[in-house]
Amino acid sequence: MDMTDYVAPNAELVYFSRLGAGLAPDEVYEAVTDRRLVAMRGFLRPAADVALFAAEMAAWPGQDPPPFRAGRARWLEDNRFAREQVLDQLRSDGPLPARELVADFARDWRSSGWNDVKNMQMLLECLEEVGEVAVSHREGRQRIWDLAVRIYPEVRRIPVAEAIEERDRRRLRSLGIARTKGPACPVEPMGVGAAGVPARVTGVRGEWRVDPELLDVPFNGRTAVLSPLDRLLFDRKRMTELLEFEYALEMYKPAGQRRWGYFALPVLHLDRLVGKVDARADPRAGVLLIRAVHEDAPWPAAVHRAVRIELDALAAHLGLEVQTAG
Repeated sequence: MDMTDYVAPNAELVYFSRLGAGLAPDEVYEAVTDRRLVAMRGFLRPAADVALFAAEMAAWPGQDPPPFRAGRARWLEDNRFAREQVLDQLRSDGPLPARELVADFARDWRSSGWNDVKNMQMLLECLEEVGEVAVSHREGRQRIWDLAVRIYPEVRRIPVAEAIEERDRRRLRSLGIARTKGPACPVEPMGVGAAGVPARVTGVRGEWRVDPELLDVPFNGRTAVLSPLDRLLFDRKRMTELLEFEYALEMYKPAGQRRWGYFALPVLHLDRLVGKVDARADPRAGVLLIRAVHEDAPWPAAVHRAVRIELDALAAHLGLEVQTAG
C-alpha cells in the first residue's frame, strides 16, 4: 500500500498489471471504504483473510519472538498508559488521524532511521500488530485510524500454525516457485515453508518449493509493465538468481547515481523480465511521460510493439496520453 504516485500508487499499478484496464483506479479505495478489502500492516487484503491473522495478533508477540518484535513488546508495555489513552480516544471519537491523537509516553521510540521519536506513529503500528487498531480509510496519503473491532469482520480464529501453512500455500501459489526460507521480512515473509513440493533449480543453491498445480500446465505469457514493488520483484535475491534480472528502486538515490530512473517500471515479456521504463505521470499536462526505455538486451520489433500497447493501456487507465521525451 505504498502511496508514491510518481506513476501511480503501488496498489493501482498492481491491480492494473493483474486485472487490466477494466478496473477504475478509484475502485481500489472504494473496496477499502466498503470493507471488501482491509489494510493490514501496509498490505491490502480481502476482509475474510483477517481469519488468517487473528490468532497471531491475539498471541502477539508470540513465543520466542525475534529481537525486533521483543523490543516492540517491551516498548509497548512501558507505554501502557499511552496505549490506553489512544484506545479511549478512538473508542469515543474515532476514526481519527494520528495528528489528532494525544498520549503521554513514558519512553520515546528510538531508532537510527526516520522513525526516531515518532511515538504516536509507532504506537499505532504496534497496536495494529496486536489487532487493537486498524486503518479505517485514507484521506489523501494520511491514514485514518479506528478500533479494529469496527473495521475487521467477525471471523473464526484459525490456529496460528494452520494459518501460517495456508498463508505459505497462497504465497507459493502466487509466486509459483520460491525458497523454503527467504530474507528476513517482518510483514510478509519471502519463504514458503513446507508448502508445495521440493524443486531443484539448476545452478542455484538453496531449498526451493514449487506449486504442484502449476507443473505440466501450458504457459500462456503476455507483456506487462510492473510496479517496482510488485511481489514478483520484492525478493531481490530470488529475482536475480531465478529470473536473472538486475533491478533496484532508485528513488532514494541522488539523481546522478540512477541507472534506470526514479521509479522505473520493470517490463515482463512472456516468461522473462526484459527491461525497464522510466516514466512519470503528469496529470496537469494530461500525459504519461516516457523519459527512457532501457532494454536489457536489444528488443525485437514485436516486443517494442507489445510494450507500447501496454504503456498506452496504462496511460488510458490513468486518464492520460503517452508522450515520449525529446
